[in-house]
Amino acid sequence: MNQTNSPSKQALFLGGCIIAIIAFFAGTRSEQLMNTVGPLIGISPTSETINLSSVQRTYQQLKANFDGKLDNQKLIDGASRGLVAAAGDTHTVFYDAEEAKAFNNDLSGNVGAGIGAEIAQRNNQPTVIRLLPNNPAIESGLLVGDQVTAVNSESTVGWDAAKTASLIRGEPGTSVRVTIKRDDKSRSYTITRQTIDNPSVYTTVKDDIGIMTISRFDEQTAALARKAAESFKQQGVKGVVVDIRSDGGGYLDAATETASIWLENAVVATQRKGTTVLDEQRTKSDAPLKNMATVILVNEGSASASEIFAAALHDYGKAKLVGEKTFGKGSVQQVIPLENAAILKVTVAKWYTSKGKNVNGTGLLPDVKVSLSEDEVNSGKDPQLTKALQLIK
Repeated sequence: MNQTNSPSKQALFLGGCIIAIIAFFAGTRSEQLMNTVGPLIGISPTSETINLSSVQRTYQQLKANFDGKLDNQKLIDGASRGLVAAAGDTHTVFYDAEEAKAFNNDLSGNVGAGIGAEIAQRNNQPTVIRLLPNNPAIESGLLVGDQVTAVNSESTVGWDAAKTASLIRGEPGTSVRVTIKRDDKSRSYTITRQTIDNPSVYTTVKDDIGIMTISRFDEQTAALARKAAESFKQQGVKGVVVDIRSDGGGYLDAATETASIWLENAVVATQRKGTTVLDEQRTKSDAPLKNMATVILVNEGSASASEIFAAALHDYGKAKLVGEKTFGKGSVQQVIPLENAAILKVTVAKWYTSKGKNVNGTGLLPDVKVSLSEDEVNSGKDPQLTKALQLIK
């Protein structure tokens, strides 16, 4: 997927970024690209430089004294990673070529091969937060809440979710050994990777109520959601539950276009840099579910684009929120191609709901608070969904 720096390709992501093990996580010189399109989105290119002579001296001393072989590209990537991290914004991140490829695949819906689980950072530890049905992870015995402590006997101490995911993924038919911690006990599973079919939207109908689960807002989400909405209408459902629990975000356009299924000609969100309004996201005129009773399921993993979607339907009185407070990420990231196929994901603005609220650090509060424990998830119970169905009935 070719990323561009246009508003249509702006993406919003969860802070510790939910990384799908199934997908896991580009050419043009960034200076040329930013000079061309930067002013269009309120970002001015700069020719300013900083003195990196001390970095060169560090490299020279390392090269002269290190007892081992050095990979210059890894050193360069490491220096770029540290430079970006020093900005002090957890949402501004440098991805090397391999990470960038996986990142782009995730947002394009090209999930590739893996084990069928999703990981996020929980208490500074890579943790399983979702298991896809009929896939190797759940069939092997992994459970939601398992902390990943090692991959192929290599400790995950100090790793983030992205690195953990990158080492778990691999070619179909190959195996990976995943060690987890559960109830203070360590367990290891040898799992055979396979090609995973993981659309961002999947549906079911229960008791004449349509249930639409959106796991991320990628390039295919809006079209899949609209197709599901039309199917619900044909089946004569009396209400819809939209499940965006642990949906860490994705493309801003995808969230806006999905909201168009319920909202006609409505402002979904505005983007601001300081006091300057950069862009206004507005829905289209064709909303097949505009009069449909709707409940949205949310939790602490619902972030960014999913929060925009939920806030829009809630602000206009189209849906009630059930579950737990959302993550609270109100910033917008731009994806900028760098040399050697790396990318920079950088915070460029804040977004505000139609009522002018920025959710950064606060999140969205549910109308009906219902908790869901890991034990309930692993035993197949879902009191949040049960409550949502009751509200529609």
